Amino acid sequence: MAFGAYIRQKREAKGIQMNDFARQLEISPAYWSRIERDIEKPPKDELIRKAAEILGENVDDAFVEASRLPPDMRDDVGGLVRMYRKQATGDK
Repeated sequence: MAFGAYIRQKREAKGIQMNDFARQLEISPAYWSRIERDIEKPPKDELIRKAAEILGENVDDAFVEASRLPPDMRDDVGGLVRMYRKQATGDK
């Protein structure tokens, strides 16, 4: 699922109107609508984090849906890849 569709689904499940959500994010409803319709790419990190928090969702899950590493993990991409490969192959 694309980021916009993911966030729209979570927002609608919480019963939050799109205009109210955009207001909480302090951005234009038109811009947020384009994100939710996947016309725009996922927004900057701060908006992803804030959207997840408003919705009570896991911030890491929101970054995964945006096809992005959370900011605190970007400094060690090599370590993450090695850890993933080790787990995937069952190496010790």
